[in-house]
Amino acid sequence: MSVHVLKPGLLSSLQDGGRAGHAALGVGRAGAMDWPAWRLANALVGNAPDAAALEFTLVGPSLRFERAAVIALTGAVVDARVDDQRLPGWTCCVLPAGSVLQLGGMKQGCRGYLAMRGGFAVPLVLGSRSTDLHARIGPFGGRALQAGDVLQAGHSEPWPQLAPGERLQVLPWGLDPRPWFDDVHVPLALLRGHHHDRLDEASQQALFRAAFTISKDSNRTASRLDGQRLDLREPLELISEATLPGTLQLPPSGQPILLQAEAPVTGGYPRIGQLAAVDLARLAQRRPGDAVCFRETTLAEAAQRLAHREQRLRRLIERIERRLESA
Repeated sequence: MSVHVLKPGLLSSLQDGGRAGHAALGVGRAGAMDWPAWRLANALVGNAPDAAALEFTLVGPSLRFERAAVIALTGAVVDARVDDQRLPGWTCCVLPAGSVLQLGGMKQGCRGYLAMRGGFAVPLVLGSRSTDLHARIGPFGGRALQAGDVLQAGHSEPWPQLAPGERLQVLPWGLDPRPWFDDVHVPLALLRGHHHDRLDEASQQALFRAAFTISKDSNRTASRLDGQRLDLREPLELISEATLPGTLQLPPSGQPILLQAEAPVTGGYPRIGQLAAVDLARLAQRRPGDAVCFRETTLAEAAQRLAHREQRLRRLIERIERRLESA
């Protein structure tokens, strides 16, 4: 079964959990930026946990489905329509053969996910189907989708709970997105970085008190933060050191850079903070102009919050699986 890209949207790419374990080769992880939204989209259509889904940014794509397809939309709230009929998010839907799915702008949030039962059949590159736009690795030569691209669906078993027909079908239940979606008014948890004490006193205080905004120059590599300038006590001459998604760097401009999913594996700017991993998904949903402020956290608290989220996520996915089996 083929899915034809009629319009690519602002930035759409195939993503899974990423290609971990290749930093020694200079290859970053990439993968879905909003991890819970990607996992729940796959769960809603009965996919394997590591199946690739389509990630789209701010404005979604328009797609034509050659055959009937079972899909789910999660992540940011998007205007979704099939032949002028509104399509709900955070539930499972069956599109009849020939359907044109139009994903418009987002009222809230920055990134959405479309999972299709069976996933997308693209080759593995270093164990992942993710597109790394920065390194040009993955499907379509590591680029974003373009009009005219054709996506092939992976194999899936028939699903008697929602048998294909001539009309759009929607599962009578769905998920509440609120526990999994970002509130831009809540501070993001930040650990002090290796070079935090190299900030001058005013900048050390401003890091956890000032409000920044997401710059329009942000992308999957990093969110640039506009706002109060941060300064070092004195200039630093550094060699490149390891970086991760969530590393907060301070370039000479004084405007911090918060690395995202396609973070380079090394960097030479001072590392003044590290975002708690549990808040990476929340950062991924901050759009240009949205506020960002930080609160200080500890490694123990960050690990506890991440473990708690993963436990809640596993329990919810188990309930989804049971619900789908009994439908």
